[in-house]
Amino acid sequence: LVAGDPLMALLTLGLGGTAFLFRGGRPKLSSCLLFAAALVPGLAAAFAIAHHHTLAGLGLILLNRLLDGLDGAVARATHPTDFGGFLDIVADFVFYIAVPIGFAMAQPTNQLPALWLVGSFALTGTSFLAFATLAAKRGIETGAHGRKSFFYDTGLAEGTETIAVFVVMCMFPAWFGAIAYGYAALCG
Repeated sequence: LVAGDPLMALLTLGLGGTAFLFRGGRPKLSSCLLFAAALVPGLAAAFAIAHHHTLAGLGLILLNRLLDGLDGAVARATHPTDFGGFLDIVADFVFYIAVPIGFAMAQPTNQLPALWLVGSFALTGTSFLAFATLAAKRGIETGAHGRKSFFYDTGLAEGTETIAVFVVMCMFPAWFGAIAYGYAALCG
């Protein structure tokens, strides 16, 4: 199981591990290919949401997160690289910013709450990466999140919580503003 991330632990358990990605102990797909495959539905989710197709956006969000989890699983099972870790975190932030932008494009009244939410993600990401830089400089490591490209500390609102919030936003798009403001406060 993936320690520290209940969503990924559930996906890994539900998929019977990642054995289906391997043949003879070797990966069938590269983690970089899965990374690219994950980014496409993530951006498509924002596009669908911007065009008022929030349920399609929800399905694409879930597909994005599934593929994102699989690329990490393949990387950890083979040989994670610094470049792969870089691509993964950049793609995650592109996705986390694209979804609120999709809601902002769908409805002008969503623009200010989306701006607050994206701003809180930027501040959270800055502190996240600043901590990772200092941890690397000081040689601080842990296996609490599984094998990762860099060490980071846990926070109140992380990836699993963000996806849960995105799911609720897609199910209740009229409440986007209130949900975005509330989650921005938790992230900030």
